[in-house]
Formats: sequence, C-alpha cells, structure tokens
Amino acid sequence: MDSEPTPLAAEDPETQPTASDASLVRLQTRAAQRARGENGRFIRVAPELDQSVDEELPVDRFLDREISWLQFNERVLQLAADPLVPLLERARFLAIFASNLDEFFMVRVAGLKRRIATGLAVRSPSGLEPREVLDEISKAAHELMQVHAKMFQRHVRPALADVGIRIVRPDDWTDEDREELNNVFRNRIYPVLTPLAVDPAHPFPYISGLSLNLAVLLINPKTGREHFARVKVPPLLPRLMELPMAEGEDELYDARFVAIEDVMAEHLQYLFPGMEVREHFTFRVTRNEDLEVEEDDAENLLTALEKELTRRRFGPPVRLEVADDMDDHVMDLLVRELGVRDDEVYRLPEPLDLRALNIIADLDRSELRWPPFLAKPHPDLAPVERSAQSDVMAAVRSGDILLHHPYDSFSTSVVAFIEQAANDPNVLAIKQTLYRTSGDSPIIDSLIDAAESGKQVLAVVEIKARFDEENNITWARKLERAGVHVVYGMVGLKTHAKLCLVVREEAGEMRRYSHVGTGNYNPKTARLYEDLGLLTCDREVGEDLSRLFNQLSGMAPRSKFKRLLVAPRSVRTGLLEKIHRVTDAARDGKTARVQIKVNSLVDEDIIDACYRASMAGADVDIWVRGICSLRPGVEGLSERIRVHSILGRFLEHSRVFRFIIEGEDDIIYIGSADMMHRNLDRRVEALVRITDPKHIETLAGLLDKGMSDKTSSWHLHGDGRWERHHLDAEGVPLRDMQSDLMATYAKRKRKARRR
Repeated sequence: MDSEPTPLAAEDPETQPTASDASLVRLQTRAAQRARGENGRFIRVAPELDQSVDEELPVDRFLDREISWLQFNERVLQLAADPLVPLLERARFLAIFASNLDEFFMVRVAGLKRRIATGLAVRSPSGLEPREVLDEISKAAHELMQVHAKMFQRHVRPALADVGIRIVRPDDWTDEDREELNNVFRNRIYPVLTPLAVDPAHPFPYISGLSLNLAVLLINPKTGREHFARVKVPPLLPRLMELPMAEGEDELYDARFVAIEDVMAEHLQYLFPGMEVREHFTFRVTRNEDLEVEEDDAENLLTALEKELTRRRFGPPVRLEVADDMDDHVMDLLVRELGVRDDEVYRLPEPLDLRALNIIADLDRSELRWPPFLAKPHPDLAPVERSAQSDVMAAVRSGDILLHHPYDSFSTSVVAFIEQAANDPNVLAIKQTLYRTSGDSPIIDSLIDAAESGKQVLAVVEIKARFDEENNITWARKLERAGVHVVYGMVGLKTHAKLCLVVREEAGEMRRYSHVGTGNYNPKTARLYEDLGLLTCDREVGEDLSRLFNQLSGMAPRSKFKRLLVAPRSVRTGLLEKIHRVTDAARDGKTARVQIKVNSLVDEDIIDACYRASMAGADVDIWVRGICSLRPGVEGLSERIRVHSILGRFLEHSRVFRFIIEGEDDIIYIGSADMMHRNLDRRVEALVRITDPKHIETLAGLLDKGMSDKTSSWHLHGDGRWERHHLDAEGVPLRDMQSDLMATYAKRKRKARRR
C-alpha cells in the first residue's frame, strides 16, 4: 500500500513490527486500477462501460475488490504483529490469515482463472483486465505470504519460546526425544503412511488440495539412478505433536511441540528400505474447490451437489507452496507435473501451512490470552430465579427484544426460543432457515423433537453454503428422516436470510413469534461472531415471514412485505430509495446522514448512491470489516464519506443501515445482506426495520461509537490505502470497541439483576 518498503518487508531480520505500522506490504491500489487502452495507457472511459457509467462520476471511482480483500487479510496480519495483542492471540491471527488466504485462492483466484479460461471474464469495475487482476493478486500475495512467514519466524516464534512454548526442530532433539519419537513413528504414523514412487510403472500421483507433502529424492545404490517419491502427511493426525518436557523444564506451563512432517522426514529410511534418501522437501498445493451445480438441469439438487463434492478435490491447482530450500530439479518436476505457472509458486521458510498454530493458540495459558468472557442472558430474558429458565415467548409478548451477540447469550435467547417452541404444546408450527450450523447443534435437535411431536416443521436448508455443503447434506437427511419438511430454497438463489417463525395458538387465535438475525443459527460461532437479532411478535413482521416462507417452500412470487426488505427484489431498491431521500434532503439544506455497517461493500449502485449523497452535502459513514470498493475523501466526489474497519477479538458480522434526516425519525434496518452482487442479486436476504425507539437509540449509539475517531480502527484513504488509528496524539491506546461493549453490557446486566 505504501510507496516505500515497510520495515517488516525489509531484509533486516531484527526489525520488529510495531502496532503503529500503517501497512505491512505495498499493494497497488490506485493507478493500476484505472481503465487502460490496448496500448496500456490510461484512458478516460473503458469501452465496455460507455453505456453504463454516469458521466457525472469518474470512471476510476471503484477500488478493486480482490486487492481490497487482500488488504483485509493484511489487517488480520497487523493484529498478529501487534505487541499489545496477547501472544497466543497473535498466533491465532497468523493461523486465521493462513486459513483466509487458502479460501481466497480456492474460490476467488480459482474462479477468476476459470472465467479467463472459458472466455467469460470481463474487465472489472476498477478498470483492470482479468489478467491484470491476477498479476496484482500474485504480487500482493507473494509479499503478504513472505511477511506472514517471517513474522512467525522472527517475532512470534521467539516470543513463544521466551514463555516456554517451543516448536523443536530435529537438530534440537535430545536422545530422549528421539527415542520417544521413534515409538510415535512406529506405532502411530508409519501404519497410515502410503509412499508413492514416480517411475515408468508409477505415474505422478494426484496431490489433493491443501494437503502437506514430502517430496523425497532417492538414490538406488545398485544402479545409481535417482528416483522421486511423494509422502503425504496424514491429515487426521495432529500436525503439531506435543513432546514430553525435558529434564529441568516446568511441566505445568511449558510446552514442546514437534511438526509431524519433521518426524516423518527423520524416519524416511523405514519407508524406502534399500534406498538412499538424498533430500526431502515439503510442499503444498491449493486447488479450485468452488462448486458448480447447474440447478436448472439437476433433477435433485441434493444428489447433484453430492456428486459435485466428490469432484471438488480434483480441481485444477492454483497455488504451489514449497520450502524455500527446495532443489531446482524437484521444483521443475512439481511445476511440470502439476501444471502451475512460475508466478503460482510460493517459496516460503518452513514450516508451511501455519494453520497449525491453532493448536498452540488453544493452549491453556490464560496469561497469554484475552481475559475470559462469558456471555450473559439479555436482561429481558433473565429469570428471576437463577436456577429457573426464562419464558422467552412471555418476554417477547411484553415487547420486542434486540439481541447483540456475543455480548448477549445466544443459548439463553435464540436457542432457548426454538427449544421452548419445540416443547410447547400450544405451538403448531416452526419454520426456519438454516445456512450454517454446528455439527452438534441443539437447534437441529429441537426441530427434530418438534416434528416427532406432531408439529408442522419447515427447514429451509441451504446446502450450497460454501465449505459446509457436506455438513448441511448430513443434517438435511437427518431432518427429513424425522419428518421435517426440508426444502432447499429457490432455484438459482442461495437462501442466506436468518429467519425463524413460530406459530402459537393463544386464546383461540394464532400468534406469530419471529426472529430475524444477521448471523447464522450456530451456537459455536455465536460466541465468536458479533451479530444482531430481533425477537418480536409484531403482527407485520409475522405476516412478512409467513409470506417469505411460502415463497421459499411453494409458489408465491408476488408477495409484498411491510417491515422487511427482501433480496433479490427489494433490498437494493429499498436501500437506494432511502439513500436518495437522504440525498434530496441534503440538497434542500437539511442535515442528513447515511450510516452503513457491513462485511463488504462492492455493489456499484449502492456506492454511486453514496457518492451522490456526499456530493449533495450529506455525511456518509461506512463501517466495513472486509472488502470496500468505495474511494472515500476524493475531492469533488466523496469528501464527506469516511470508511472505518474494526478487527479484533470478535468477528464483526452484523449488518446495520441507518438513515438520518433532520426533523424526521431515524430509519434503521438490520439483517443478513452485505452490499455485494451475490447478496443483492443471487441470494434470498432479509432486512427488518427496527421500530422500537429504545432499540433505535441503542443501534444509533453502536454505529456512532464504531465510527468515532476515538475508537481504534483502520481508516481507508481515497488512494486505496488503509491506515491504522489505534493511538492518540500522546501515544495512548484509543478505545477498543469490543472491550468497551463487554464492560457496558456486563454493567447493564448487573443492574438488571438488582431490579
């Protein structure tokens, strides 16, 4: 991002990154994204965009979404570099960075390559040709991955060693270690290994995606001929194996680990008896693992998806990671056999695949982690007696309840709502969407219990939720066997909305209880993801959900909604109408403002509407976790637009939209939709309007605090640079949003218990 190399990207191994570094790598974000002619020169208007671009707005007004995503992952990396972050959490952020990048290559890079190969790729809204996007991704990814590896080697690993947590390489093994690891190899590792040789009788083996492998060079002592073999690291065994403590070390707190590939490498002679093991190197392949299912042609979507899942591991390679000391001869063999280009090869210091650091991050060393946090019941759901269970539906009848997870307990609110509905004899029907849920979800069990007790239960299961497909297929089958009506949404659309509807008979009438959320019905991720939810028995919301579920399970294409905006029909148009009203009010001289909190902001229509609002004199504040294609602070275009990003202990996941016009009540929506083409055009999404004045005030305060310059965050500049702002002018840390909310919600709950 910066024009000059940053300290961490330099070659000085002693350079220590600081939390104040604005950027760790140099990502091209400005000139490279403008439209170019055939001669490579920048031009005013891209030919493909002539008919669609508003002449009032500059052509180069969009940042590239792929580069913006890499910048998001760089912000994750900056948290790993921050000495103010607890050490084990820094290790966790290194693992998160690696996992994020894996998915980026498997989906985004692989998808772009596939579109190029089929001739379907077009110039991006940022003005880059598809090949240029790939080039920019390659440059940025190479630098980021080097920084990632060096950060572990030079900073996090030594810091872990200083507190007694070590990854021990073979050169440092003691005789006792070798004896222990010999036993481990013979009894646990050797039985599951399958060495594969390459020779005229054995073709080059298939290398599965994300597997870690040893490339082994062998010499036949009788013939002197060189042979190549591949040994796969068993994925079901721990990547880092804990060693017994050496004599004199504190066994209570210290920990010693050894990488399983090192144990394998030290025992290769047992795999190739009679051969001389000359060299070995680690390598790893990333493949295209995105799914393509033609729903219109599939008689049974579930069957089609199951077949496609079996093909996923055979996707073409998009990245090859190798140990930086790999022999050129071995490298040439891998490149040739795998069919990767030179710029798809990433030479990195070992160990490869730092997702393994999750094992270390899970260590029970409380002094090296964030203080423990236990979510408590929402005050309106807290029972009078601690041992009692709250009556969720009775509480909802007293008024809408706005939930904020993980600060409000998910299990005592949403899970309890569904469990009580399943066990309530007066409940006649439960309808729910399921996008991602945990393998042992109590929500699934409750839906099964409800169906088995004779209730009408509908589950709209999105089996195409990326990388959760197999899990969702399993639960879909289980639900069907229990008598739950399982549907898979609408053809061509993923069902991403987070909705639950309970129909209960009360005094001879039917009352609908609703939950509309921003996050998945997943009790595990609800402890880590920041999300919002509304529990209500409002008649309009209940009627809206009934219509929407009828759309999803049957045929109701012309349904109209009162408090909901529903994609793909009305989310974009509804939000644009609200932004246009703010714009008109600003033109009339009124104070007007738009506030948007999302995971990603890519949609050109929404961005252009924000530009026009700024040009009309309205303030526009964007709080985005990941991708942002909007350029803030550009003269004549977006001077009144500010973009902030907050990353931290919890993953900011909620979506909130607030529209403020002088003399009018605020309009606020929460829901499942990000501002991306797929969410607005190819998914079923739902936003609900918040009407309770107390809830509007709460959400307004949340947005104002997150967008305040007194809150630690990253700020986006018009040239595409992200700059971290976490210290004030005197070097004092700014307010940590999430820590502040933890304290605030804890106080609120304590006061509620005293009432």
